[in-house]
Amino acid sequence: MKAYIFPGQGAQFTGMGKDLYEGSEASKALFEQANDILGFRITDIMFEGSAEDLKQTKVTQPAIFLHSVILAKSLNDFKPDMVAGHSLGEFSALVANGTLAFEDALKLVSARAIAMQEACEAEPSTMAAVLGLEDAKVEELCAQVDGIVVPANYNCPGQLVISGAIPAVEQACELMKEAGAKRALLLPVGGAFHSPLMKPAEEKLAAAINATNFQEPICPVYQNVSTTPISDPAVIQSNLIKQLTAPVKWTQSVQNMVADGATNFIEVGPGKVLQGLVKKIHREAETQSA
Repeated sequence: MKAYIFPGQGAQFTGMGKDLYEGSEASKALFEQANDILGFRITDIMFEGSAEDLKQTKVTQPAIFLHSVILAKSLNDFKPDMVAGHSLGEFSALVANGTLAFEDALKLVSARAIAMQEACEAEPSTMAAVLGLEDAKVEELCAQVDGIVVPANYNCPGQLVISGAIPAVEQACELMKEAGAKRALLLPVGGAFHSPLMKPAEEKLAAAINATNFQEPICPVYQNVSTTPISDPAVIQSNLIKQLTAPVKWTQSVQNMVADGATNFIEVGPGKVLQGLVKKIHREAETQSA
């Protein structure tokens, strides 16, 4: 069975999507529609912008979404048995499986990026990567810290990202190192994604998500919040709201996809990060780029 997977923030690169734009009129039309919806020419930044330009949150998230979704729409043999996306990538996955219309999802992604940026500016916060500790140990140590610090991304066994207030994350990193972590280092991100500090962003995004039409999908999505196959539009909608403050359970999602028969994982979008994570979760899985 084929599982199509969609990357999140951090996969962007200068020139992304240019081959798609130049390769077909249908793709070009979608990019131009996106420029109109967003109110600025995101294509100019994607194709020619600097790494700094692409790092702006209002650019990064829509850019990765557009690259992934337009690539999926350009595939001749796109017949997914299941889909999943890492954080932002879940929005791409929901367009790919027919739950969300392209323009609706792009508006949500743009609103999400702006709401997250505002939440980051409201309270200084950060994230850190922890390598070489069991998930349960990371959870236990986070719980010992005063202040907000929580597991945010379960990326693969032995690789977990924590998120929260800066002093709490720094203290947690020291505890992780003392407990034998190979590394526990702060990440160059703007804030504490997938933590309680994103509550203001979640509340803003909830109104937009609740006002959006969710359709019956062509195949189940394994959502970050639940990790299980979901085809009920109302449940998908509810989980998407919770996603900003809940952890991304990627390890568990991939394990469940494998248990349900996934043998081939196809990454749709910029980069190959998810293929590497899938291989660490299940060595026998076949992985490829779309």
